[in-house]
Amino acid sequence: MGADREGGAGRSPMRVLAYGVCGVVLLSGCASMPDSGDVSGVDSTPRQDTQVRVFAMPPPDNALPSDIVSGFLEALTSDDPNYSTARQYLTKEASQAWRPGQSSTVLADGPGIDSNRLGGREDGNDLSFTLTGKKVARVDSQQAYSPASGVYNAPVHLTRDKKTNQWRIDRLPQGVVMGKSDFQRNYLPVNKYYFATNAAAGTASHPTAVADPVYVRRRVDPMTQMVRSLLNGPTNWLDPVVRTSFPTGTELQKGVNTLTPDDQNRLTVPLNAKAAKVGTHRCTEMAAQVLFTLQNLTPAVDEVELRSGDEQLCSLSEDQPGAAAVRGTARDPGYVYFLDDKSRLVRIAAGNNGTKAEPVPGALGEGSRALKSVAVSRDEDTGAAVSGDGKDLYVAPLAAVGSLANPVLTSRGKTEKDRLTAPSWDSHGDLWIADRDPDDPRLLLLEQGRGEPVVVKIPELDGRIQAVRVAADGVRVALVVAKGDKTSLVIGRIERRQETGEDRPTVSVLELRPASPELESVTAMSWAGDSRLVVAGREQGGVQTMRYVQADGSTPEGPAPAALSGIKEITAADSDSLPMVAYSEDGIVRLQSGAQWQKVTDGVAPVYPG
Repeated sequence: MGADREGGAGRSPMRVLAYGVCGVVLLSGCASMPDSGDVSGVDSTPRQDTQVRVFAMPPPDNALPSDIVSGFLEALTSDDPNYSTARQYLTKEASQAWRPGQSSTVLADGPGIDSNRLGGREDGNDLSFTLTGKKVARVDSQQAYSPASGVYNAPVHLTRDKKTNQWRIDRLPQGVVMGKSDFQRNYLPVNKYYFATNAAAGTASHPTAVADPVYVRRRVDPMTQMVRSLLNGPTNWLDPVVRTSFPTGTELQKGVNTLTPDDQNRLTVPLNAKAAKVGTHRCTEMAAQVLFTLQNLTPAVDEVELRSGDEQLCSLSEDQPGAAAVRGTARDPGYVYFLDDKSRLVRIAAGNNGTKAEPVPGALGEGSRALKSVAVSRDEDTGAAVSGDGKDLYVAPLAAVGSLANPVLTSRGKTEKDRLTAPSWDSHGDLWIADRDPDDPRLLLLEQGRGEPVVVKIPELDGRIQAVRVAADGVRVALVVAKGDKTSLVIGRIERRQETGEDRPTVSVLELRPASPELESVTAMSWAGDSRLVVAGREQGGVQTMRYVQADGSTPEGPAPAALSGIKEITAADSDSLPMVAYSEDGIVRLQSGAQWQKVTDGVAPVYPG
């Protein structure tokens, strides 16, 4: 829905402000208006350069009802901050009642108008249309994205003003609606950050930062949008397991409409009186939340200063936030681990130059038992391994002394595919694993990798777990779930509660949500950042593919990983500076950002710590 869209009866003109080396250029034009015929679908706009701003034209005099509808839909995709042009297509009463920020409905293609549902006559004084389409996603009032499916049908009613004789929309759905490509052009995915509430996640002085993905309008001052969104608090899905350091009621100082860093990339954030009395420690955490939230925006922010009135509260630069909070893994992994042809747990130095594999110290490096999958704790002090037949789980220190003890867990499944999945360590030092025994399928947690396992409650689980990966923040878990012939990826929120009188916590995984709805079969997956995963799988009727997905089910910006055939397992680190590593039909291979897959050595089951 921009100036370069082709065709489309009833299409309204748009204005484009193009920022380039020649300065600011205003492009404008009017498409001819048809005076008869049915209303056609409003096609979705091709992706445009991020420096191009699109503004809608107001309704021309004596526009037909069909032109008013299509012109309004065009205006929804413009870069008008307050939708002031779109409101010109509405009656005064409808404009006052319309809440465009309530939601954004994303359709596979631009919204169409079902000509078979046209009501009334254009020579009368009222007319009804139905907007149609196939739903892809919805962004709610908190700017949180969630995949959607099914048919979209929404009525739009127009009336002819008795005084001006002009058609205007007087009844319409709340929120905005647009096609997928328009959504991608208009909206920017960004993480805002809060802190895990569980005391085991981080320490009192170094809380764990948790990414909360949202979408903001790309060219409508995203920096200020993100700070306001951060101050408004976490999204409903994440809220039960995180906290914010900003006092309740904290907002930008009255009259502050835009935040812009200075020529030293220093951003001053003026806050209202609610933040005036915070101590230095709490203020530093607040500044860390802002800095983490804005680090991936343009222009860059290297330092944040928080103020209230005329008082400076605190400041924090990009080389200091580690002193206030832990984001992702507390430290970069030293090694990537895998099993060699002697069933030994071996490791190579993390990075693109490590090539020589060496057995880890301790029993898991001796090859005394056949193994099929492994996990290494995030501090790289302890290993966990599943036996070759999938029946037993062993835990052992990565130290020079000690032998492989008895298994800490044994599955009663009758076949290998009905036994234990690969394990995963969380940031608390606890070990997660699923038992696929059809007679007793369970997700289990072993506190500190030992003792009687805690059975994790998953009330919404529909299927059997095939793989488990816990995020570095310790409050989200990715599960591959099989049901029938389909395997899908879902993300759940981890909640821990210590009930009165109970020695052990109650652990639940709640509000499962799809993370790769377009894939019919998920082969392998791994966390690959604060809210991003890398997934290998197959679309319906297609070949195996690899892609990045966001934890909210959306597709992040940027290219997908280079294609790799025959992939069976994959692992990635939080940082893009470390290569992705996989087990494929070629053995252990790795992928540095912007490069192609390269074979490292023979082996199976590669993992970074976690």
